[in-house]
Amino acid sequence: MEYLLPLCKLCHIETRRWFIVMGVVAFTYVLFQSLLLPYGDALRSLLPEDGTQKFDQYSIQMGHTSAKSTTVRNPLTVLDLANISAPIGKTDNYILEKGSQRDSSLNARGKYVKDEESPRDGYKLSLNRNHDIGFDSGKMVDTNGNLESDGTKNGGNNSIVHMDGQPSFEFPLAVSDKVTSENELEEIGEMDLDFGELEEFKNSSLRKPGDTDVTFNSSTFMLQIPTSPVNTPHSQHLISNISSPVSETNSKSIGKRKKMKSEMPPKSVTSLEQMNSILLRHRRSSRAMRPRRSSLRDLEIFSAKSQIEQASAINDPELYAPLFRNVSMFKRSYELMERTLKIYVYRDGKKPIFHQPIMKGLYASEGWFMKLMERNKHFVVKDPRKAHLFYMPFSSRMLEYTLYVRNSHNRTNLRQFLKEYSESIAAKYPYWNRTGGADHFLVACHDWAPYETRHHMEQCIKALCNADVTVGFKIGRDVSLPETYVRSARNPLRDLGGKPASQRHILAFYAGNMHGYVRPILLKYWKDKNPDMKIFGPMPPGVASKMNYIQHMKSSKYCICPKGYEVNSPRVVEAIFYECVPVIISDNFVPPFFEVLDWEAFSVIVAEKDIPHLQDILLSIPKDRYLEMQLRVRKVQKHFLWHAKPLKYDLFHMTLHSIWYNRVFQIKLR
Repeated sequence: MEYLLPLCKLCHIETRRWFIVMGVVAFTYVLFQSLLLPYGDALRSLLPEDGTQKFDQYSIQMGHTSAKSTTVRNPLTVLDLANISAPIGKTDNYILEKGSQRDSSLNARGKYVKDEESPRDGYKLSLNRNHDIGFDSGKMVDTNGNLESDGTKNGGNNSIVHMDGQPSFEFPLAVSDKVTSENELEEIGEMDLDFGELEEFKNSSLRKPGDTDVTFNSSTFMLQIPTSPVNTPHSQHLISNISSPVSETNSKSIGKRKKMKSEMPPKSVTSLEQMNSILLRHRRSSRAMRPRRSSLRDLEIFSAKSQIEQASAINDPELYAPLFRNVSMFKRSYELMERTLKIYVYRDGKKPIFHQPIMKGLYASEGWFMKLMERNKHFVVKDPRKAHLFYMPFSSRMLEYTLYVRNSHNRTNLRQFLKEYSESIAAKYPYWNRTGGADHFLVACHDWAPYETRHHMEQCIKALCNADVTVGFKIGRDVSLPETYVRSARNPLRDLGGKPASQRHILAFYAGNMHGYVRPILLKYWKDKNPDMKIFGPMPPGVASKMNYIQHMKSSKYCICPKGYEVNSPRVVEAIFYECVPVIISDNFVPPFFEVLDWEAFSVIVAEKDIPHLQDILLSIPKDRYLEMQLRVRKVQKHFLWHAKPLKYDLFHMTLHSIWYNRVFQIKLR
């Protein structure tokens, strides 16, 4: 018994030592795991994987090339979206991804954190295009891509995050990696390539016979380069993950940089008069595909066409005749649309790309239309056999947000996704093949939408914000969708209106970021040159500057609306919103609702080459003519407003009417 007590004490001491040793080992393991696993909780690696994942992971299987095939996880995670408050214009620095090893955006608790290594200003390399209303992209109050709707309330800023479903897809993606040469790498490293432009680079004269082939893996931004013993400092500048350095000879060609399309004036310019001629020619002889078999719905549309063409003069107090090309035809067409038009909304596709409207920010137009269309009971039918038109309710903004591989500079998978979606629609329903998609329509406000819908949706009616005749916009078939910057989804009419003409003492106003090639030219000639020409770069950040920007628009006679990277700009609708005469400086831009509105009646359209003469052009407009235009701006304003419950002739109905109107005038019967 005497020996038993010391033995027990010894056992207790040894047990405690073992526990201490095990604790130290466990703590060391967790510490090292936390350093090695920046994308999640270190403890997660010690536990078995939960069979029920909180969020779906979207796998994009990349095609086989000289580089290894890779599976990329690029989900839209909605775990903490309601708690994110990012400054305007810097939404691209908030990387909302999980399960990826490209950019660390989660801290140890799984919360989203800002990526400090993303200094870009603009949407060329980012998930968002920066706010385009004149503020410095650094420290704004709202986010241009804030997802606002009937969803989760953000207690921080009272915004509404429309994330009411688990994101998942039905269509697998198979995208091939592309090959480019060394002298193109700097271009890839600095900005986002349109895939067509990437192909152009690949076959361009800049590629020399001796250039080394480089495999560009769009999934992980890996460059597979043939082995060479010479290091180049440029490779450090371009990317951190290169399998082997490039040769010294070929590295010299990397510095050669071909300008992107958005940085150069267009090769050809289509004037407003030429656009009018194209529209008339299209009306006389439509190239729309004839249906394989005519249906009762086709006959109804064809009958509507003859009634519109024979419309008699009308006097409608709700319509201001000088705004329209032909107010009688518009009135008759609108009446027939209300009486006749039926639309089937495809239910195929899952959130967030489908049926997930964004109600706030630069891309709000597509979101507002989607939400109002899907809730509409007057035009929407459940039986597709009764439909005249078929709506494909996808969001081009959410497509890019969800599938675009950050820093990959490759949008092929986005286009492939929509291609497979349209093919699934054609295989499941008989309506697409009957007309080749000519009675189908889409509404998309993202700048990439023309590229994403090219070829496989070529016959569809496309309502696009990026209405550029040089990138495939078809006047008379497609619809120029107004790009509206919505600051408040709950109150889209906040701050509506402006001062009367007699109290507008500023001749012209512009403030904004230096996107594209036109704006720097504008500032070169007019910044600080004349007190009547208030032409600025980005306004300082802050709420006070935001209100100052709005007050400048409300107090100016003319609001300058220069193009940015693309032809469209939210300033056109903003000017109308604040009752300021818009001055559009954007060659090849088709103004919104071009098929029915006469833009020369209430706006000034200036060719890019005439920027040096801008003040002379504005001063040459007689006072009576200005007062007339300003009155018409106030009259046309009702056609550019969103309402939670759509009103007659508002932006929802104007968009739907232009889709209907263009379909009516392109239909052909056998």
